[in-house]
Amino acid sequence: MADSSGSNPQSPGFTEKLKSWLCWSWTYICALWFAMVLTMVYVLRSPLKLQETVNAASVFLNTLTPKFYVALTGTSSLISGLILIFEWWYFRKYGTSFIEQVSVSHLRPLLGGVENSSSAGLFSSVNGDTEQRSNVAECKVWRNPLNLFRGAEYSRYTWVTGKEPLTYYDMNLSAQDHQTFFLGDTQQLRPEDSVMQKAWRERNPQARIRAAYQAIEMNRDSFTGSQKFFCISNVNRVSNSPAYDSVHCRCAAAYVLLAEEEATTITEAERLFKQALKSAGKDTNLVVYIKRRLAMCARKLGRIKEAVKMMRDLMKEFPLLGMLNIHENLLEALLELQAYADVQAVLAKYDDISLPKSATICYTSALLKARAVSDKFSPEAASRRGLSTAEMNAVEAIHRAVEFNPHVPKYLLEMKSLILPPEHILKRGDSEAVAYAFFHLQHWKRAEGALNLLHCTWEGTFRIIPYPLEKGHLFYPYPGCTETADRELLPSFHEVSVYPKKELPFFILFTAGLCSFCAMLAMLTHQFPELMGVFVKAFFSTLFAPLGFFADKMESFMPSCLWHQLANV
Repeated sequence: MADSSGSNPQSPGFTEKLKSWLCWSWTYICALWFAMVLTMVYVLRSPLKLQETVNAASVFLNTLTPKFYVALTGTSSLISGLILIFEWWYFRKYGTSFIEQVSVSHLRPLLGGVENSSSAGLFSSVNGDTEQRSNVAECKVWRNPLNLFRGAEYSRYTWVTGKEPLTYYDMNLSAQDHQTFFLGDTQQLRPEDSVMQKAWRERNPQARIRAAYQAIEMNRDSFTGSQKFFCISNVNRVSNSPAYDSVHCRCAAAYVLLAEEEATTITEAERLFKQALKSAGKDTNLVVYIKRRLAMCARKLGRIKEAVKMMRDLMKEFPLLGMLNIHENLLEALLELQAYADVQAVLAKYDDISLPKSATICYTSALLKARAVSDKFSPEAASRRGLSTAEMNAVEAIHRAVEFNPHVPKYLLEMKSLILPPEHILKRGDSEAVAYAFFHLQHWKRAEGALNLLHCTWEGTFRIIPYPLEKGHLFYPYPGCTETADRELLPSFHEVSVYPKKELPFFILFTAGLCSFCAMLAMLTHQFPELMGVFVKAFFSTLFAPLGFFADKMESFMPSCLWHQLANV
């Protein structure tokens, strides 16, 4: 028993060493096997009649006309060109080479390769635990704090352009958020709650709206006596559909859905949110969500001071719900009021080293520091006299913001066109950059010279961080997962910004070179058939000259009787 128990801990180590040794020796074994095969082929060249076969092939090739070679090289050029087009399209759509991806997925396991990461070993490292966890957190998809209204804003965009601004993946995440946020306790669901749970999952907007009205109707029918009479006597009309006053009809989630998706104006959405607030009762999740959306309605309708007050009251009433990032809504409204002292006060609380960062936090901090010096900033004067302390602080703040999200400056400087922001964003990704610039571009334009200072200094960040995927400066290394997630969150007609800029894969360059080379051979063979024939013969004779030299040396080195005996075997 003692021997068996003592040998068990050593067996895994021996197995791992054996596997590593086999993987290490695989290359050398393959090379040795290849050399042995070549040697055997050479030894058995007489029984196999290799010389006669080569001579027959040479005679056959000499009888071929130049037209055959033109067709051969032309076909090769066409096939490699088609492969090049497909590879380029796949790279533009998915950001990787199809051939490379298939090779890694199917050939690497056969050659003894090991995946870079696995679910079992993701947090197994003791020293790298913090860094790996931070990268996973940065690749998490977050709810956009400033997301627009589907009925009043996203749908109007679709009516005008015919394009869908939201992806199915984004809307599916929103449906999951609503189910979790509004209907968290599935053990105590009422019939109308079950209807709403299905409504959030519906892909068709009209089906979701019909389900919301059905939930309101079921909720109204569940009352008796005076309560039912009160609900019936307060029939409202919203977009030519019946909606019942919700003072006593408790179906707030249905009114939220109608406000989000059926209301075609912000005013209608605000009215429905007020009805939802009356019926929310003491449901904290619903109350917070509805009050926040009411504050956003007030902001969009120009009642900015009222919106600021509502946001402050909400943050004071529910201080533990900082994960909802209500302070980002507050920052945007305060910037619209040009209350920069209040903005600085909010930043002093939330721009802390222990709190998660966002593009809104980093770029708003940079905006305040740039605003203090940008009106008098001149690149020529700064190059002559150097940067002052305030200018240096502003430049460092811009570098910090660009390191956190390098996609934002191109939208603020209008080097890339903006689209409607998605309902979910990926921090440090292109989706977050779109969402930030959509709402904050006007604030940068209002600060005189701020965009000029950003234009002159933002690219200097990349000299500080030459290898962003390996090492960061003020933040963790830039996560490599942003491109894939952003392609899922942003619509297909938007060109996703990629950082760092990817080099073209080897197989695209290879197929491009092969296509060009074959096309050139086809053209030269067609124009100069005799000259190309001489050139090809000279090329192959030069190519096989080392093999002939090696064979002659082997024959002179080894005894002739040995070759004769091996040939007889």
